[in-house]
Amino acid sequence: MATADLSIIPIGGPDASAGTYLAEVKRRLEADPRVRARMHATGTSLEGETADILAVVADMHAVPFELGLPRVYTILKLDERRDKPGQTLEDKERSLEDGGKA
Repeated sequence: MATADLSIIPIGGPDASAGTYLAEVKRRLEADPRVRARMHATGTSLEGETADILAVVADMHAVPFELGLPRVYTILKLDERRDKPGQTLEDKERSLEDGGKA
């Protein structure tokens, strides 16, 4: 299992807000069974198999284009630990709360 942090930045819309485009990304992520996603203030945390995360990121990167924008900037940070294949986002958070001992 892998975890990732995804930020999609739609560029070229009629105003400064990206809310319309990101709301559609959120809707599609929630409907996609390949990964678990949790949106936060500046991006989205993902959890799943590496291949699934990469496929979902490609699909989500395309959403603003499908909605008519000319440019999309996407940032992906991917973390895969093969020594802890079942590690979840919650496990990582708990480790921080425990002072990094897990």
